[in-house]
Amino acid sequence: MLTRAVMERVVAAALEEDAPWGDLTSDSLIPESATARAELVARESGVFSGGEVFETAFRLTDAAIAVDRRVGDGARFEPGDTLAVVTGPARGVLTAERIGLNFAQRMSGIATLTARYVAEVAHTGCRIADTRKTTPGLRAFERKAVRDGGGRNHRASLSDAVMAKDNHLAVITRQGLSITQALQAAKDRLPHTTHIEVEVDRLDQIEPVLAAGIDTIMLDNFSLDDLRAGVAQVAGRATVEASGGVSLETVRAIAETGVDVISIGALTHSARALDLGLDVRIDAAP
Repeated sequence: MLTRAVMERVVAAALEEDAPWGDLTSDSLIPESATARAELVARESGVFSGGEVFETAFRLTDAAIAVDRRVGDGARFEPGDTLAVVTGPARGVLTAERIGLNFAQRMSGIATLTARYVAEVAHTGCRIADTRKTTPGLRAFERKAVRDGGGRNHRASLSDAVMAKDNHLAVITRQGLSITQALQAAKDRLPHTTHIEVEVDRLDQIEPVLAAGIDTIMLDNFSLDDLRAGVAQVAGRATVEASGGVSLETVRAIAETGVDVISIGALTHSARALDLGLDVRIDAAP
C-alpha cells in the first residue's frame, strides 16, 4: 500500500540523493524571486500513474509550489496532452523537476504495460497480477502503478502469505516428508486466515498439493496443453495461477486455458519508462 508516509519518505530520500547540498546550478543562476510555470506533457500515449508522487516531489522541495493535476491515475492520454501544471518559485521547480519526472515516467510505464496485458485477456475471467520482482525500496510505488493499469497485486511481501516454491518443496522432500504431510502440518500451525499457495512444475504434483487443502496452486512454466490439463484436474478445488513464459504474445493463449490468475514479473522488472517532458517557462524576477 502506497501510504502518504511511505511516499514522503522515499521521495524525500530521492530529493536528498539528487541535491544533497542544494541545487548548485539553480541557486547560482536563477534569481531567488523568479517564478516558473511548468507543464508535464506526454510525448507518447499511455496510462498515467504517479500523480500524487509527482506533486509530492515539488511540495517537499518548496511548499510554495502548486501542482494542478489535469488527469487522474489510471487515465489514458495521448501525445501532446498536458498531464499536470506546476507553478511557483523557479528554483524549487527546477530542483524537483528530475525527481518528479523520474517517478511519473517509471510509474506510468508500468501502468501502460500492465494495461496492454489486461487488454489481451479482457475476454476471459483471468486476472493479471504482478510479482515480488520489483525495484528494492520502490515496491509500493510499482504495485500502485500495476493497479492503475488495471492489474492486481500478488502478495506484498514474504510476511503476507505462505507461498511454497520449488526450493521449499525440495527441502521438504529431502527430509523424508511427503508434500501433503508438510503442507498439512504448516496449516495446523498457521492462523486460519493465512492464504497458502504452492508452486508446482509437473502435473503429477497437483494431487498431493490439493490433498492438503491449499488455497492457490501455481502452474509454473507449463505448456498450454498441460495448463488445460491442470485446470481440469484442479476442477475448482483451488485458485489456479499460471506463471513463467508469459509475454504479450503468449498471455492471451495462456488465459484461454482457463487459469484464474497470470502472474507476470515483467510488469515491474521490464517496463520501459514513458516519455514525459516538463516544459518550463521562467518568469523574470521583478
